[in-house]
Amino acid sequence: MTVPGRRSSTFTRLLRHGFTDPSAAARLLELPDMASVRSDPVLLDALGATADPDLALRSLVRLAEAHEPDERRRFLDNLITAKPLRDRLLGVLGASEALGDHLARHPRDWHALATYESADLHPGVADFERGLADATDPVSLRVSYRRCLLAIAARDVCGTTDVAEAAAELADLATATLRAALGIARAAAPDDAAACRLAVIAMGKCGGHELNYVSDVDVIFVAEPTNGTEEAKALQAATRLASHLMRICSETTVEGTIWPVDANLRPEGRNGPLVRTLSSHVAYYQRWAKTWEFQALLKARPVAGDLALGEAYTEAVAPLVWQAAERENFVADVQKMRRRVVDNIPAAEIERELKLGPGGLRDVEFAVQLLQLVHGRSDATLHSGTTLEALQALAAGGYVGRADAAQLDEAYRFLRAMEHRIQLHKLRRTHLVPEQEADLRRLARSLGLRTDPVTTLNREWKRHASVVRRLHEKIFYRPLLDAVAQLTPGETRLSPKAAGQRLEALGYADPAAAMRHLEALASGVSRKAAIQRTLLPVLLGWFADSADPDAGLLGFRKVSDALGKTPWYLRLLRDEGAAAENLARVLSAGRLAPDLLLRAPEAVAILGDPEGLRPRGRDHLEQEVLAAVGRADTAEAAVAAARGVRRRELFRTAAADIIGSYGTEENPAETDAGTLVDQVGDAITELTAATVAGALRAAVRDTWGDTLPTRFAVIGVGRFGGHELGYGSDADVLFVHQPRDGVDEQEAARAAGGVVSEMRRLLQLPTADPPLLIDADLRPEGKSGPLVRTLGSYGAYYRRWSLVWESQALLRARPMAGDTELADAFIELVDPLRYPREGLDDEAVREIRRLKARMESERLPRGADPTLHTKLGRGGLSDVEWTVQLLQMRHGWEVQGLRTTRTREALRAAHAAGLLSAEDARTLDEAWVLATRVRNGVMLVRGRAGDTFPSDARELAAVGRYLGYGPGHVGDMLDDYRRVTRRARGVMEAAFYDA
Repeated sequence: MTVPGRRSSTFTRLLRHGFTDPSAAARLLELPDMASVRSDPVLLDALGATADPDLALRSLVRLAEAHEPDERRRFLDNLITAKPLRDRLLGVLGASEALGDHLARHPRDWHALATYESADLHPGVADFERGLADATDPVSLRVSYRRCLLAIAARDVCGTTDVAEAAAELADLATATLRAALGIARAAAPDDAAACRLAVIAMGKCGGHELNYVSDVDVIFVAEPTNGTEEAKALQAATRLASHLMRICSETTVEGTIWPVDANLRPEGRNGPLVRTLSSHVAYYQRWAKTWEFQALLKARPVAGDLALGEAYTEAVAPLVWQAAERENFVADVQKMRRRVVDNIPAAEIERELKLGPGGLRDVEFAVQLLQLVHGRSDATLHSGTTLEALQALAAGGYVGRADAAQLDEAYRFLRAMEHRIQLHKLRRTHLVPEQEADLRRLARSLGLRTDPVTTLNREWKRHASVVRRLHEKIFYRPLLDAVAQLTPGETRLSPKAAGQRLEALGYADPAAAMRHLEALASGVSRKAAIQRTLLPVLLGWFADSADPDAGLLGFRKVSDALGKTPWYLRLLRDEGAAAENLARVLSAGRLAPDLLLRAPEAVAILGDPEGLRPRGRDHLEQEVLAAVGRADTAEAAVAAARGVRRRELFRTAAADIIGSYGTEENPAETDAGTLVDQVGDAITELTAATVAGALRAAVRDTWGDTLPTRFAVIGVGRFGGHELGYGSDADVLFVHQPRDGVDEQEAARAAGGVVSEMRRLLQLPTADPPLLIDADLRPEGKSGPLVRTLGSYGAYYRRWSLVWESQALLRARPMAGDTELADAFIELVDPLRYPREGLDDEAVREIRRLKARMESERLPRGADPTLHTKLGRGGLSDVEWTVQLLQMRHGWEVQGLRTTRTREALRAAHAAGLLSAEDARTLDEAWVLATRVRNGVMLVRGRAGDTFPSDARELAAVGRYLGYGPGHVGDMLDDYRRVTRRARGVMEAAFYDA
């Protein structure tokens, strides 16, 4: 009979001991099998100390029920009287549901936790081999493995071992397991065992002596024939043994699996033979191996089979590992590897990824391994396969700051402990932090976080991840600054040679110059030097992420020299998180943007303003330009002011384009290339129109005051009229005037001609700002005709003499500056020419096709690759634009949507009208956008216009980065360009030539 109030008292006591379901726990304790211990306070205290008291009690009850009555009594008596057993067993049961399941199936295995000898505290491979000695088949091997794992987990959850020691024990157990599995395989095939010497080389975390609870065990197999055996037969025998070993460990049996054995790190990966001879391995690594393969070999360690052969393998490949940093493609490979591989992580999981997410375990491991490869060639103390040991050695040698190393060590241990506890729960391979409250609570308590466990866990996890995210780049660069400016007294400094090696590894082509720049920027005791020392480690990382780190660092030094004494500049970079990264991207992406910035460095403020990268609209620009012109005393000063605005806005446009193309840590790169092209085209066109308007105002005012004797308008044609200007484009225009009432036509013509000449002169004056070239060659009669005509003269010419190519050129005519009524009248005049009623006749169509064919044969520069020329090459701009323009002239009279000066708009209209299929329109649009992007990229990178890809390797790589291709993918870029434009050419030939 239950005493009144007893249930309430038990419920409260269980709640106080950390049970989340006290009612269920009370029912379990009332079971007959628990009668002898249910009221013992020692048991409740021990359960309350576990990560999950509810789970621990459930598993304990299952374990007790699995025993026969006499054995159960002895087990429970031991549990109550032996504190070491109680703490270890309940600690495991509260942390691991999977090991609780194992004990329920094999109840006598609790005896593995009963011994508490000093030798039991830190077992080695030999101890684990003894623990597995009775295993004769895959099932018994799994049972023995779990029994050993039980002891490792017990030491881990009770704090007897730290996370690094637990990881080392797991690696030792894996070593013993591989040896036992190989023994079983040999016993099953004695003839194969006699025919070969087989060595098992552990790689990855097993090789590095830092294994997880559940992880693939990475291996490489090496074999040699025994005396009298042919090599081919020996390799076949070794392959059978190796395959059997893998199955023994990996296959699922009634006792589950141990872990997958993964041999994909071998030469040629899964496509290569499973087993090779030592000489075959060495030949592959000498000739074919990639940088990541040498990085993997950092952790190679012989663990099973013929250990003498295994040692011979590691001795043969070690020199190759430490020479990897001298390989030709090392820098490009490093740049590729430095990009965190998060693309394959589902977006919903990236914030929960302990291993691959930002600030995850991989960041620490990669940083350490890269520094080992760079500096280990001249310092043997760095030759460790264990991450924490290598980090300690890097700090001792001055390759990483001691404080940074200590913070990384602490963060890495915490994150690995989280990973261990997450995997231990169900013995499943995962790196995701759980989402459920109960799982987070168990995880937090298993790490010793008992006060508000979930909140504390999330805070600590985010803090450590933030430390890793901040330091994983900084540790590459901070010691470089220490090498040139003694920042931390007593800190071991990088030697000049080591600093140079590191800079080379990070992509700097001229390490000596880079060191001089760093010394100039970071030395001294000024506030400027102090702030720059804080910024430089991060900036150097961003520079190294570009195709030209040297240019980025040099540009930063120049900007800093120009603005370093300006308080707002340093404050901007220090306090505006995006400003420093934006500046780094802009300075290292090519020549154009830095040149524009260095002509007026104060424009760097644009990079820190959240709205700074948005293009200014036409009205805003024209208002600013005309106001500046109005304040100037002379026409030269007026246009200088207008060109100054143009330079600043070109920089704004280029910076927005670069940052949108590269992306930043906060904002990913723009994925729609068409959006980037349209933004550049619109911004530069609006800017050019405002600049022309300012030049027109200045030219008129300087000679005629406020009113010109004739009405005057500037009509944009070509890319200017199409709103498709690039960074290096001229402004194609037509000039039209109309004498005012009572003004003599000759006087009006002289005035109009004088304005045109003055505008062109002013816009091309040699100054620090880039010139704006005005091109009027598309006017009637071309270069032979007058620069400016009256509206009536245009009308008379077009009625009598106009050729079909002139009507085609007028498709892009659009008012840009001057008298709007006159400009509108001009557009009204030319509409019937460019959109002829009933379309073009057959002769006109043939003439356009003849012109296009002649242009292709005559205008392509000699020696140019027709598959890579963006303007005149196969499937390039000309092909797409002539196709679109022919459709406009044939159908614009009846399809309103085709009456646009913009190529992409006209393509959409042609598809909407059924003149192009969706696929054909998409193909032409993709080619046009890509060719335009290439032209923009070439101008940004080289600082001068070009219609084909650069021949210089570094410039070509920079164009590739602008287009979204990572290091080492220049070939992919060229292949993609050829593929896209080849398809566009096919569409063009069908749509333009009716082929």
